Amino acid sequence: MNEIIHPETEIGHVHLIVSNLDRSLRFYQNLIGFQILNKEENKATLTTDGVTPLLVLEERKDAILKPARTTGLYHFAILVPNRASLARSLLHLLQSGYPLQGASDHQFSEAIYLTDPDGNGIEIYADRPVEQWERTESGEYKGITEPLNVEDLLAEAGNERWLGLPKETKIGHIHLHVGNIEEADVFYRNGLGFEATIRMGNHALFLSAGGYHHHIGVNTWAGVGAPQPPENATGLRLFSILLPNEEELKKVVERLKKIGASVELEQEKAVVRDPSGNQIQLQVKQ
Repeated sequence: MNEIIHPETEIGHVHLIVSNLDRSLRFYQNLIGFQILNKEENKATLTTDGVTPLLVLEERKDAILKPARTTGLYHFAILVPNRASLARSLLHLLQSGYPLQGASDHQFSEAIYLTDPDGNGIEIYADRPVEQWERTESGEYKGITEPLNVEDLLAEAGNERWLGLPKETKIGHIHLHVGNIEEADVFYRNGLGFEATIRMGNHALFLSAGGYHHHIGVNTWAGVGAPQPPENATGLRLFSILLPNEEELKKVVERLKKIGASVELEQEKAVVRDPSGNQIQLQVKQ
């Protein structure tokens, strides 16, 4: 039996390459509801509580749009603390006129989907209470995608006006394009130690720590054997996984080495790429 990652493991932050920082900041502040934590000439770190970094935007002057049918980001998912918060975000986006790409009921969560000005996929979602999450006979979660009951959700918005993302917001999960599901399975389960929670044939896999519905999603919807995007493409530069202590970080690094993954060690951090080139920063929670 594989060693499993610590149950308190979470996704930390997402680092994106963008083509125009000012434009992206307007979008992520005014439409999504982040705040600036710090800003440099070509980079900004965004937060919701004034302390915790959740999103890093880095402008490259030579950036090109991520080519279709390449590996990398499918979407990153912003988890708001309750249904009313999701309702207020949806109402704000509808009133702004910004185009949405979808709105879904996944049984364990309700979600809305859109893309940023560079085409980076975003999900904003709220979890249902854990006791309502349904499992199949095999023990996996029922991963369904049905139309969201938008009217019912919007009724939760109440009279409280939208003031941006609540301070309790976090990055709930990240969903990636990969070139090979079997290779991703070995890396994320045997290497990192996540547990499989939903399998969709041989084209999508969802994994988590601590019984969550999923912290990581991988799919081959960009094509089996899809190549990596160019280094200067917009999209995912890296995402971080937060572990509770240094001992757990060491355990993950050892597991990764056992499967032959190349791990670069930094102070209280380790950097590794999955078999499709998606870069991950492993670090201890602050």
